[in-house]
Amino acid sequence: MHAASTELSKAIDAYLRSVALERGVSRHTVRAYATDLRTLADFIDDRGAEPDPALIDLELLREWAWHQRDSGLATATLARRTSTIRGFTAWLARTGRAAADPGVRLRAPRPDRSLPRVLTRTQIDDLLAGLADHASTDDPGALRNLAVVEVLYASAVRVSELVGLDLDAVDPGRRTLRVLGKGAKERVVPYGVPAARALSAYLERGRPVLAAGSSPSNALFLGARGGRLSARAVYALVASLLAELPGSGPAGPHAFRHTAATHLLDGGADLRAVQELLGHASLGTTQIYTHVSAERLAAAYRTAHPRA
Repeated sequence: MHAASTELSKAIDAYLRSVALERGVSRHTVRAYATDLRTLADFIDDRGAEPDPALIDLELLREWAWHQRDSGLATATLARRTSTIRGFTAWLARTGRAAADPGVRLRAPRPDRSLPRVLTRTQIDDLLAGLADHASTDDPGALRNLAVVEVLYASAVRVSELVGLDLDAVDPGRRTLRVLGKGAKERVVPYGVPAARALSAYLERGRPVLAAGSSPSNALFLGARGGRLSARAVYALVASLLAELPGSGPAGPHAFRHTAATHLLDGGADLRAVQELLGHASLGTTQIYTHVSAERLAAAYRTAHPRA
């Protein structure tokens, strides 16, 4: 586990010892629990959340669950990992390491459940307009932030894929990105004109300023000190942008991925094309967005139709 997760790592180690001694489970089961809990620790570290087991809440757990589902896990594996997390949070509460048990309400996401956060077109437009206003000052961080969010929404890439992009992954002529996804699988994804404009402005006037005085980096997106932008920084940016918007559910970068997929299907995109864009190995993983679109249509019908 990451060094930043010291307190959480200690709690996980203590829990695994407790499981092994008190419940007498097999060594194989303990290893499986350790693997499951490591996904949570790594997620917390990447998200930039405080690695204190007492601060784990239901929203963070739900975002972890959707992140796990979006990675293409089999239903049985996701159910097992969710069960492991619930056991861990119950133990935290029982041993006084946490004031309450947030996992008691955690359920594994199902394909027929609505996504935790899908922004409306108006919300997206207003959010990007605000970022564009800041970028118009030519502040290098503001230029980068606009490009980051435009790319997240335009291409529906995962945050790990976004921060992993190098300069040579961008093809401005074709308006495509070469993305290295899960399992080291490479795919090419398109992006639109607004994202192209934001990228061009960032590369011309933002990135050179961020790169000045630091060691040369091939990373597309740079942080304030000139190194590769971290997933933690992107989580912090998106959380700040979504904090004031109405709507429930996790406020991480995956909100833009969920939103892009849903808006594509709302606009008539083919399901298999969306699957390819998202980099899902299974069409079943992508089909969750058809349920979301159907629910949105039903909600609009109930609101607008005089005989609904």
